[in-house]
Amino acid sequence: MHYETLLTETRDRVATITINRPEARNALNARVQSELKSALDEFRREEEIGVVVFTGAGEKSFAAGADITEFRQRKALDVLAANMQQVYDEIEGFEKPTIAAVNGYALGGGCELAMACDIRLASENARFGLPETSLSIIPGAGGTQRLARLVGKGRAIEMILTGRMISAEEAHSFGLVSRVLPQGELMEAAWETAKTILSKGPLATRLAKLAIQTGFETDQRTGLVIEKLAQAVLFDTEDKDEGAAAFLEKRKPNFKGR
Repeated sequence: MHYETLLTETRDRVATITINRPEARNALNARVQSELKSALDEFRREEEIGVVVFTGAGEKSFAAGADITEFRQRKALDVLAANMQQVYDEIEGFEKPTIAAVNGYALGGGCELAMACDIRLASENARFGLPETSLSIIPGAGGTQRLARLVGKGRAIEMILTGRMISAEEAHSFGLVSRVLPQGELMEAAWETAKTILSKGPLATRLAKLAIQTGFETDQRTGLVIEKLAQAVLFDTEDKDEGAAAFLEKRKPNFKGR
């Protein structure tokens, strides 16, 4: 499909979605949000796509937040009907693994987009922040919830109340990103991470993601039940038998997703 604000490409079962508004630091206007949802729908239907990578055009910005000129006129009912939180919920719950390749500023809605992904990799020049309180609003696309779960309540409160940006290295020390890489190595690292995931059993990665995310929202005992049920499902699959056989025969497994 052709998109006005996104670039999409596929390579060896890895789909990349690039927010393509470098003149606006890849700000997330309503068109971007709508097209993100359409791209997700497209890649959900394409069985050959196994992992989705999100990044931003250029070398300065992953996504610099919502488009201020657009939301200036919004009122309470507009916020209740807003799409961004629903889009990010869809990214977080997407059946296929997602990776954020953060190649610059990830502020406001951009930071929230990265946090909705399963894995976050950052270039050395990346900066993260939720500066909404400077506009007398709060993060409204999952920031108050996902940041606290990723870095802890104390750090999340400090970041949101002060609105300060943190460096890629500080984000790594907080646990917000998995790795920090030179700018020129970021996309290849994201692709290699995706290929590593794709070498594993697709049903296993899908159910592992489901068990972690669902279990994190409940108590540990309930989470362990979810884990056991997911494991029971996997033990009745052809891929489990193939994985065991390949290990014993010292060869690469040929998973079929069934």
